Amino acid sequence: MAYKEKGTKRRLRSSYITSVISISLVLFMLGLMGLLILNANQLSNYVKENIGVSIILKDNVKEVEIRRLQKTLDATEYVKATEFVDKETAAKELQKELGEDFLTFLGYNPLQATIDVKLYAEYANPDSIAIIEKDFTRYAQVQEVYYQKSLVHLVNENVKRISLIILAFSGLLFIISFTLINNTIRLSIYSQRFIINTMQLVGATRSFIRKPFMGTSFLHGILGALIANAMLSAVIYFSQKELRQVINFSNVEMIGVLFLLIILLGLFITWISTLFAVNKYLRLESRSLY
Repeated sequence: MAYKEKGTKRRLRSSYITSVISISLVLFMLGLMGLLILNANQLSNYVKENIGVSIILKDNVKEVEIRRLQKTLDATEYVKATEFVDKETAAKELQKELGEDFLTFLGYNPLQATIDVKLYAEYANPDSIAIIEKDFTRYAQVQEVYYQKSLVHLVNENVKRISLIILAFSGLLFIISFTLINNTIRLSIYSQRFIINTMQLVGATRSFIRKPFMGTSFLHGILGALIANAMLSAVIYFSQKELRQVINFSNVEMIGVLFLLIILLGLFITWISTLFAVNKYLRLESRSLY
């Protein structure tokens, strides 16, 4: 009898360990997708905020007026940064790109002074830039506003397309994750169906029978989520160390929210799966358990 109890305990322990590992791996996959979404948003913002808008200035504008205009632009809500490029600097940069001294050939500098403007990501779309362009042209010092309209349109279209793909994949992964965790818990409770039936036969109420299973599911959800968060922390650490130029997880608050969501998801999925699985065996008759 003692040997049989020892074997039962060993099987239960093995079942619990398998359940926790399965839950942690599935939550880890969800966490990786969350990190991808966070980084994809940062990457899209980085791309949008590096779309250049060049304000071409008139030839007769004094440097004092240019600096005043630059300060005015910096104070607007849609401008992230500005950089003044005088004619000589523009000529040097073009010479580097061409690899030739075009000034000697032409005999004069045909380039004009510009203010290069970087916009905030939320304003770096075709409609907003068109309105901003009109605002820029109202300044007396401005001759023309130039930006690559096709590039702006292409960047925004690709960002929308990629966002939809990631969103669809995230939804699919969540459904798969829920199914995997649900099946793991159902199998775990299936191995204890006779215990549930025995407790019913001796007169235990349904809430009394559910209580230990719900407590175990709560513990498994917490442990699985903590293990998943530990693995995610390792991924973040090595990503920051080896791929700093490509991946950046500097937003500590967002990562903290992601870790909290992983814990809540672990608790919710294990709780709801355990509830349905236990209720199923509570409704079954004794002869249906075999």
